Amino acid sequence: MKKGFTLVEMMIVVAVVALLAALAIPNLLRARMQANETSAQASLKIIASAEICYNTANYTYGNLANLSLPEAQPPYIDGTLASGSKSGYNFYIREATDSSFCISAEPKSANHGSQSFCITEDGVIRALFGGGEIASHDTCVGLSTVQ
Repeated sequence: MKKGFTLVEMMIVVAVVALLAALAIPNLLRARMQANETSAQASLKIIASAEICYNTANYTYGNLANLSLPEAQPPYIDGTLASGSKSGYNFYIREATDSSFCISAEPKSANHGSQSFCITEDGVIRALFGGGEIASHDTCVGLSTVQ
């Protein structure tokens, strides 16, 4: 008598593994998107804090390049944030004047996040559900708050 698995037994094992994968993969993708969105919000707070420090020293708000290469060391933000991309999100300083700024975080694709976020000099993070571009300070202020 031969020892081994029959074709039917192998097909059942493959079907069970496929079913488990079908249940697990979407949950893992949602968890990754949530992690990306949380990271984007934290990064916005870091950039906003850097803007406030930069404004204190220079009497104006700066762009990402200004924040990563200040005259005082260490830089206000690290090179990863200064590149404008982190954890599936692109970061933009939409407006930076003497008295106000608007920073946005937009997902690179629908697989990276389902919301765009922004923050202004008031320190409140706001969200645009469904993603998309947050082009100005006024647009940001009109969105619903996250925190």
